[in-house]
Amino acid sequence: MPKPVYRVYVIELSKRVFTENARFRAANPQFNGVLQCLYVGMTSKTPKERFEQHKTGYRNKKGYKLSSNIVEKYGMYLRPSLYNHLAPLNSRGEALKLEGNLALELRRKRYAVWYN
Repeated sequence: MPKPVYRVYVIELSKRVFTENARFRAANPQFNGVLQCLYVGMTSKTPKERFEQHKTGYRNKKGYKLSSNIVEKYGMYLRPSLYNHLAPLNSRGEALKLEGNLALELRRKRYAVWYN
């Protein structure tokens, strides 16, 4: 069986998330309202497949929810210009690290960002 390939992706969120979600607002004190609100994640699926899972409230066979409530409620569309330059990775650990690094890089650029 082939080893999974992991990708990091970015979803643009409605700016309503900043006014309606206190945890999102608290995580982004640098946000000045000019740039977008974003979600950064990683997946072994294609970014498009993962976005669809978020929007439909995907649950696994055991009934555990594997989608983000923030993306389900506020997710608008993928932002490939913010992640297409990133190479796919062969390990989940590397992908998680890259997810965090990209999220923090985008925050430094004054985006409001949510990630796990």
